[in-house]
Amino acid sequence: MSSTRPYLLRALYEWIVDNGMTPYLLVDADCAGVQVPRQYVEEGKIVLNISPEAIRGLELGNESVTFSGRFGGQVMEVHVPMAAVRAIYARENGRGMVFADEPEGQGAPEPDGTGGGGGRPQLKLVK
Repeated sequence: MSSTRPYLLRALYEWIVDNGMTPYLLVDADCAGVQVPRQYVEEGKIVLNISPEAIRGLELGNESVTFSGRFGGQVMEVHVPMAAVRAIYARENGRGMVFADEPEGQGAPEPDGTGGGGGRPQLKLVK
């Protein structure tokens, strides 16, 4: 199965924005493929304001988060692989979600053919 992280991220983003708050994204800047302004990284992490007023072209895809933002007056394309997203929360009250680490390339475990899934269900009559 695919990871739940992108689905939860999109839902929480919408919930935060719908409630008139500012969505912040906590990113592990040391993960492979992360493109963020390195001068704002502290202790391997960066917090990004992803509100509609702050950025342009936000795409919350299944594999990554991408957008264009201004940092120190300079426009930069930001790319964050989904595995690097550590949390999304509202700046105003801190409500949101911290994401647990997932093994790279994995979401939920794949069915292995034992104990269900595939084939015909086996039912027994219990009296």
